Amino acid sequence: MDRGRSALVRWTTALIVGSLAACTTVEVPPAAPGARPADGSLPPAIQQPASRWVPVRWSELPGWGLDSLHEVWGAWVRGCEKPSPVQAPLCAEVRPLIMAGTAEQQAWIESRFQPYRVVEPDGSAPQGLLTGYYEPVLEASRTTTFSHRVPVYAPPLGVRLGSNEPPWYTRQEIDTLPAAQAALRGRVIAWLSDPIDALVLQIQGSGRLNIKEPDGTVKQTRVAFAAHNGHPYQSVGKWLLDRREIREGNWEGIRAWAAQNPDRLNEMLWSNPRTVFFREVRLTELNARFGPAGAQGVPLTPGRSIAVDPQSIPYGTPVWLASKGVVFNQQRLVMAQDTGGAITGAVRADLFTGWGNWGDAPYQLASRLKQPLQMWVLWPR
Repeated sequence: MDRGRSALVRWTTALIVGSLAACTTVEVPPAAPGARPADGSLPPAIQQPASRWVPVRWSELPGWGLDSLHEVWGAWVRGCEKPSPVQAPLCAEVRPLIMAGTAEQQAWIESRFQPYRVVEPDGSAPQGLLTGYYEPVLEASRTTTFSHRVPVYAPPLGVRLGSNEPPWYTRQEIDTLPAAQAALRGRVIAWLSDPIDALVLQIQGSGRLNIKEPDGTVKQTRVAFAAHNGHPYQSVGKWLLDRREIREGNWEGIRAWAAQNPDRLNEMLWSNPRTVFFREVRLTELNARFGPAGAQGVPLTPGRSIAVDPQSIPYGTPVWLASKGVVFNQQRLVMAQDTGGAITGAVRADLFTGWGNWGDAPYQLASRLKQPLQMWVLWPR
């Protein structure tokens, strides 16, 4: 992804449709809570900037009542650390229910929320898209060495970076122009050995680095999204596909192509002008048990936190998700707690799958997840 706020972010689809890395918080005025009509009929639809919410009955949610709600309740409680104005009044009730059984939790949800099907702003309901992202674990060095020569940068000092600022140097200019290099002098957090790993880190938006310090000790730390250079994300996978250099836009194909074409590696990397800058976050025994902070500002929960378009679904909203595919066939409750550069539109979500090394289960699920999606928001009555 490049994933804004850690988070991480957005694999095969991130390569093709864009990245979740570089997540930035977007303020959206909350919709009014759905009223409960006195006659038991459904409330009116709710219009959001990028979607329309159509009220439904609980029986219309596929798989409702079969989910292990205790798995999502921790994510819900963490979301109450920074709730939206609409969700905040319910947090006093959410916290004690973390110790309740599924039946009690479900009954409370049904009494306090109204489900709405998320569709396009015009009311149409085309097939949505579910992808995945994760937090990579990479080997790094605090100092540059013969094998570790790819920098992970903190933002340059004295430079204003943001959506309302003019773009800074492109990725190619950062690598080649003396002025850009001078601005980044002393801003290296750590050094990686593989430029593809560095690109993966930027796309995901956060990661864990096993950093070898100058004294030889190795310490794991987290690097979280801090800013980007203001240029649009361009998928290197799509760049290769458009030129028929690879047949599938996945990381295995990209790495194989890079190994076979070392003289064209920069050409591929520079096709994406966006560069992501990071900040180092100390990992404690407690926060190492959770994912990075998403755009909502709370730690992400594997399998239960999703990135959404905040113009469609506000942060902190409970969402019933249904997706059927080869690698993921689930109906479950998740929390909208992050966003990403490629996560735009009404029925669009990116599932945070966890953290791990290349080839681990979180990577495997994130890299293969690209399938149809339906979503229902649960909105306070």
